[in-house]
Amino acid sequence: MKEMVNVETTLRVPKWTLRKRKTNFSLSNLFLYTSTVVVLFIIACAVFPKWIAPFSPTYMNAEHILSKPSADHWFGTDYFGRDVFSLVIYGSQDSLIIGVASVLIGGIIGGSIGALAGYIGGFVDVILMRVIDILMTIPGILLALAIAAALGPSLFNIVLAVAASAIPGYARVMRGQMMSIKKRKFVDASRSIGTPNWRIFLWHILPNSWSPLLVLGTIGLGTSILIGSGLSFLGLGTIKEIPDWGALLSQGRGYLTVAWWISTFPGLAITLFVLSINIIGDKLRDSFDPKTR
Repeated sequence: MKEMVNVETTLRVPKWTLRKRKTNFSLSNLFLYTSTVVVLFIIACAVFPKWIAPFSPTYMNAEHILSKPSADHWFGTDYFGRDVFSLVIYGSQDSLIIGVASVLIGGIIGGSIGALAGYIGGFVDVILMRVIDILMTIPGILLALAIAAALGPSLFNIVLAVAASAIPGYARVMRGQMMSIKKRKFVDASRSIGTPNWRIFLWHILPNSWSPLLVLGTIGLGTSILIGSGLSFLGLGTIKEIPDWGALLSQGRGYLTVAWWISTFPGLAITLFVLSINIIGDKLRDSFDPKTR
């Protein structure tokens, strides 16, 4: 009788308690977690700058002009006596707006062009891809520079300029994904039972083709912020009391010999954010790729 009870109690033990938990910790995971923390912190700085910044970005203190980094001013002060740490936090707003908005606009327009070209094919594919090929012959920063110079300095114009430079990449990736998926067997099976083409496109092809676009958009976010900061550095960005990261770099380049911190810390913010986004994008690419799972 006791043996039967022991057998029953043994059978009732959950299987997960009998398994040994393995810790899958590696250096790549450490980079991923660190990058995620950095990105979340910068997003929090852009969304809640008043809660994080110790000073107002427009507050000027004549007694602390060009002060070195200290306990009171972590990143030092600029030539107006403004706290550089607070300027970097508030400057993240426009930089993230440029990056996110340009990725969304470029992804939607470029993805739509690539989807039409890849799914319809034929003459439509030839015309659309020749236009994309012409745009791809122009470097992205030069294309954005030309558009921003033609439209004038404003936040909306710089978003359009950066988004236009990203359209060819999204179009090419989406076209290749469409051409690959529309030849799959489940698409042929759906077409064989009389499913309309528009329903096949919306319910079968499109949902299975967005993952490479998501990876490209994640990595493109860092590139968009780099291009937007470069345009602001050249004086084609927004003209506001609170400059973005690129404008902060431009304002501090004349004081590198006497106040290196004015340009150094905005540059570090750009570098950390772009590097963290690229690490997250590489991890997403590996997770979506069945060959590396």
